[in-house]
Amino acid sequence: MPRRSILSAAERESLLALPDSKDDLIRHYTFNDTDLSIIRQRRGPANRLGFAVQLCYLRFPGVILGVDELPFPPLLKLVADQLKVGVESWNEYGQREQTRREHLSELQTVFGFRPFTMSHYRQAVQMLTELAMQTDKGIVLASALIGHLRRQSVILPALNAVERASAEAITRANRRIYDALAEPLADAHRRRLDDLLKRRDNGKTTWLAWLRQSPAKPNSRHMLEHIERLKAWQALDLPTGIERLVHQNRLLKIAREGGQMTPADLAKFEPQRRYATLVALATEGMATVTDEIIDLHDRILGKLFNAAKNKHQQQFQASGKAINAKVRLYGRIGQALIDAKQSGRDAFAAIEAVMSWDSFAESVTEAQKLAQPDDFDFLHRIGESYATLRRYAPEFLAVLKLRAAPAAKNVLDAIEVLRGMNTDNARKLPADAPTGFIKPRWQKLVMTDAGIDRRYYELCALSELKNSLRSGDIWVQGSRQFKDFEDYLVPPEKFTSLKQSSELPLAVATDCEQYLHERLTLLEAQLATVNRMAAANDLPDAIITESGLKITPLDAAVPDTAQALIDQTAMVLPHVKITELLLEVDEWTGFTRHFTHLKSGDLAKDKNLLLTTILADAINLGLTKMAESCPGTTYAKLAWLQAWHTRDETYSTALAELVNAQFRHPFAGHWGDGTTSSSDGQNFRTASKAKSTGHINPKYGSSPGRTFYTHISDQYAPFHTKVVNVGLRDSTYVLDGLRDSTYVLDGLLYHESDLRIEEHYTDTAGFTDHVFALMHLLGFRFAPRIRDLGDTKLYIPKGDAAYDALKPMIGGTLNIKHVRAHWDEILRLATSIKQGTVTASLMLRKLGSYPRQNGLAVALRELGRIERTLFILDWLQSVELRRRVHAGLNKGEARNALARAVFFNRLGEIRDRSFEQQRYRASGLNLVTAAIVLWNTVYLERAAHALRGNGHAVDDSLLQYLSPLGWEHINLTGDYLWRSSAKIGAGKFRPLRPLQPA
Repeated sequence: MPRRSILSAAERESLLALPDSKDDLIRHYTFNDTDLSIIRQRRGPANRLGFAVQLCYLRFPGVILGVDELPFPPLLKLVADQLKVGVESWNEYGQREQTRREHLSELQTVFGFRPFTMSHYRQAVQMLTELAMQTDKGIVLASALIGHLRRQSVILPALNAVERASAEAITRANRRIYDALAEPLADAHRRRLDDLLKRRDNGKTTWLAWLRQSPAKPNSRHMLEHIERLKAWQALDLPTGIERLVHQNRLLKIAREGGQMTPADLAKFEPQRRYATLVALATEGMATVTDEIIDLHDRILGKLFNAAKNKHQQQFQASGKAINAKVRLYGRIGQALIDAKQSGRDAFAAIEAVMSWDSFAESVTEAQKLAQPDDFDFLHRIGESYATLRRYAPEFLAVLKLRAAPAAKNVLDAIEVLRGMNTDNARKLPADAPTGFIKPRWQKLVMTDAGIDRRYYELCALSELKNSLRSGDIWVQGSRQFKDFEDYLVPPEKFTSLKQSSELPLAVATDCEQYLHERLTLLEAQLATVNRMAAANDLPDAIITESGLKITPLDAAVPDTAQALIDQTAMVLPHVKITELLLEVDEWTGFTRHFTHLKSGDLAKDKNLLLTTILADAINLGLTKMAESCPGTTYAKLAWLQAWHTRDETYSTALAELVNAQFRHPFAGHWGDGTTSSSDGQNFRTASKAKSTGHINPKYGSSPGRTFYTHISDQYAPFHTKVVNVGLRDSTYVLDGLRDSTYVLDGLLYHESDLRIEEHYTDTAGFTDHVFALMHLLGFRFAPRIRDLGDTKLYIPKGDAAYDALKPMIGGTLNIKHVRAHWDEILRLATSIKQGTVTASLMLRKLGSYPRQNGLAVALRELGRIERTLFILDWLQSVELRRRVHAGLNKGEARNALARAVFFNRLGEIRDRSFEQQRYRASGLNLVTAAIVLWNTVYLERAAHALRGNGHAVDDSLLQYLSPLGWEHINLTGDYLWRSSAKIGAGKFRPLRPLQPA
């Protein structure tokens, strides 16, 4: 029977932990009348108390209280209060062991508790095996078993038995999963999979290693090489739908494990496991390469559009002097013609008085060359890059298995025409080639007097294909990011069931008419209030005139007395090395215990080595340089530990540990209660091997970069971060990525901390109407700081009400019929996001890419306009709201300064090519900044106490102005040594620096 450990010490403790909150104690241990009647049949207060306490322990956590164990004091007091006896009666209970045994027997008889038997064990393994087909996390299985036994009134066995049953279920599930993936394979499939472990013809790498390589640069050569990878994956010709035979969580886990192993290791697996692992690697690899190919096409097009735009601007600038000379010349000629008409002189003679006729004719020719298209558009220059796209376009279109929704049928028809022409080596488009997809901006270039221009037709089709892939109107078989829109949502039957049973996980009324009545009634009342205040000039620090809105800027928020306190506390904080800080924070929280082994779930054997790996990510040093800076460490050791112990989920749970510690710390309460947060993107330049992976955002200059998008609580804890591409939009092409707003909801929904965010702040780039709508549906109040608020329009309900004082800000009326028509689609989308069926950012990206006439996108926009208008009306009425948003965003900006200081190596540039390594950089940075925030919080409290003890007056109302984001006292450079002598020890702290007398 399997006996490997699948639970950590902390997890074992949590499984049987007693409730520590008053509400939970009352919920678990309040007796009803029947309970009290049975309890009161015992003789004497001691027996009644003992009998009742045993009943409580049997109900929750479901165990027998040991003979030598003392009851949890809060539980004992609650029980004693209900029985109206003193807690000291417990000391008299159970002096006879027989009394306890008799009570236990009676409790089992009267309340139906049963002991755990071998029959229960077998049933448990069978039940858990089904769950283990979805997840192999020991804590999930153990929790499920314990919950099941409690519901069945079965007394819990020793945790060793629970762990054994869970481990056996995982082993059985693994066998079933391996069989499910391996059995459909024919001998030919197995041979092709085995060939993946052999070396390629060049002998340098195995086929598997080559297939898993990411593209180096977004150009035609690397695109063609990546297409060859996809063809190689497709040549495996695995049975259709094999990836759906097992749960996606398990398939991904097997693929991750296989990805960390050498081909030699994989070859040693027994056949079923080897083929199952290779199938998992193949299905995940095929999806990854497919998505990377589409991304490459996206980025190549982006580069070409950027180049065309820049060339257009450069040419215009370079021609500026010549254009000015021509304008001045034709001004003289025009004036000469005007004078000639007025005086009756010959027009031609007037021209020749300015310049000779031949010079005039030559000048006209030059002017025609200088002239730009009527609409001054750069799009015609895209044709100069046609050859670049033609190098890979035929293979690109041939290798993708495309499907289309009716809205994009014309685009797919055009792609099919191009595919046929590529196959037949035809040059001329057929007369019946579809043209319905051609947008007005392309019309003049594609539809010429000589017929359809092949070059611009193909360029337009490839550009529209990109747009349709982004929106989901065209999807790709085998892709992960470009699936059918429907595949991302909860199934219709499940949604209908949830709605009918009133179990939709949303924060609003799910009846459309009720929802609209509530929101529109509130909107009308707010519009009337703000209109009245604006007319009377009663808006606080704001005025609306015919020329628009003017808001008085907020004054400085930090009083002089607070600045003095800030300076005093900063002067006494201890100097500390970053290594010592991390060791101390780990002593307090044990966050390193979350970095478990990918396969075994074991803790890292060398904690210092683990911390070295984390720090290498955080300070942007990399494993090679870190090994040189950390005596006794080698690159091989760090690389192995990173491969098996650091990944997205371990970073996430470790971060949650630090955020929860900050959340629970009393001193953090001076900054907030953990219910508000802000988010912001921070750009880091990409260089060296990573330069080609970056995206250009004009907001940060002309250099490519990556953005770390981070959420921070009002207590300064950075509780979520994500590596994203954020840029500015062009009407034809998304030049450099997406708006910050795409990622706002991800951090609020997918963090793992105990924070319960209610209100969230962003800057202007963080809002769209779609975000406003989804934030409200999912239970968050959205409060962005909108630049040029006066240009942001209000939308009002249809009706007779007039809001004359608000007229300069009103942009139109709400189209509620769209909301009614697509209400269930809106609810299904929000439910899918809330349940984690799909990420919010992916759906917002697709909704933002939809054509304007898409019903769901328009309906969600109208819903967002209601919420945006309500927010702006609140903003106009409340200076407190403005201060709150401003303060929240300032915390995020200050956190960015700390992150920039920590991420100082390699000139603060990202030089890792793989997206996985870039994610680890962001996660390591965020984890270490969270550790610094917690450490500073602890010592700021001690500093405040010390100042008081030294005769300094410390006003509690000023403590809110202190910040745990300082780093001047932290040594971030030098050798990174983990001295055991540097450990402080449990319950001890570093001495503060000497205090100045009051």
